[in-house]
Amino acid sequence: MNNFEYQNPVKIVFGKGQIAKLKELIPSNANILITCGGGSIKQNGVYEQVIAALAGFRYHEFWGIEPNPKYETLMKAVEVVRNENITFLLAVGGGSVLDGTKFIANASLAPKGEEWNILKGKYIPTNGVALASVLTLPATGSEMNAGAVITRLESKEKLAFHSPFSYPKFSVLDPETTFSLSQTQRANGVVDAFVHVIEQYLTYSVNSPIQDRFAESILRTLIDESQTYCAENNYDTAANVMWASTVALNGLIAVGVVTDWATHVIGHEITMLHGVDHARTLAIVLPSLLKVQKEQKREKLIAYAKHVWHICEGSDDDKITQAIDKTENFFRNLGIFTKLSEYNIPQTTIAEIASRLNDRGWRALGERKDITPAKVQEILTLAF
Repeated sequence: MNNFEYQNPVKIVFGKGQIAKLKELIPSNANILITCGGGSIKQNGVYEQVIAALAGFRYHEFWGIEPNPKYETLMKAVEVVRNENITFLLAVGGGSVLDGTKFIANASLAPKGEEWNILKGKYIPTNGVALASVLTLPATGSEMNAGAVITRLESKEKLAFHSPFSYPKFSVLDPETTFSLSQTQRANGVVDAFVHVIEQYLTYSVNSPIQDRFAESILRTLIDESQTYCAENNYDTAANVMWASTVALNGLIAVGVVTDWATHVIGHEITMLHGVDHARTLAIVLPSLLKVQKEQKREKLIAYAKHVWHICEGSDDDKITQAIDKTENFFRNLGIFTKLSEYNIPQTTIAEIASRLNDRGWRALGERKDITPAKVQEILTLAF
């Protein structure tokens, strides 16, 4: 196992009825900005619960943070924070609302003109507005980590950043908030969480059995619970999926191991160019990436076949092939396509993505830094 340091300051408040605890969790003198998406929280009762819990607090509201949150939208919220002297941000929604709020928290206290440089890695925040979340869509794990992904329309870029000032002070996770989600949203969330785990697990062994077994248990939970979760409102199932999605990306299974993230990098380009849902781009890229990289990931793929898919018969090559096929079928059984052509994406996109990565200097992706733009083309051609 590699050396590591791990600290996660996020307080998790989990279970039904826990939104009411906001009044105990937020400082009484806070000047709050509630950040929201398109309005679904007004239809499912979450907004009503939040406002009831904030009775007596001073608060403002900012609506309209999109899926794949846009820099242009978020900068409007930054101006609200600066003009209204906001001291506390409360994200109420899914991962996109929370990601956007993390950017708002960091950008609001940055010098004017440096906001986009946070995403470019050219400006490192030295402070941030305090933030917290009420999660309504389990998927991204953003409720318990310091990362976020932001899109800028002007430059056609979708970039990630991490900052110690992006950690929520707390996150409220009430599984009942998922009951109004569509089947599509639920399936997307399951796939997103699943691939988060894969990116940290399916690399190469560094003798880390705790992280490996933990990762495998998250994957198995998502597989076991996914059909019920996508089909009906079952509290216990929703609770298991919600917690699995959180621990999938709270950093614990990534300590002391080597991680990949090439699937995410490639997927972000598909979303940026064609607007395909983030989780669905992951389902497109991952099976083909595993096929192309199967020798580099051989030892872990065999373990994945055995411990996650319970494949114990046949040669090692057969086990690897079956495991990759089962992964793709898992996505498809959730109603998610796994080929570029199924989204009417032209074949010319393959070379365009490789070129964009090359121009950005991203020429060594993956845990072994061996996924070049040429190999990205190979992966996407196989995924076509």
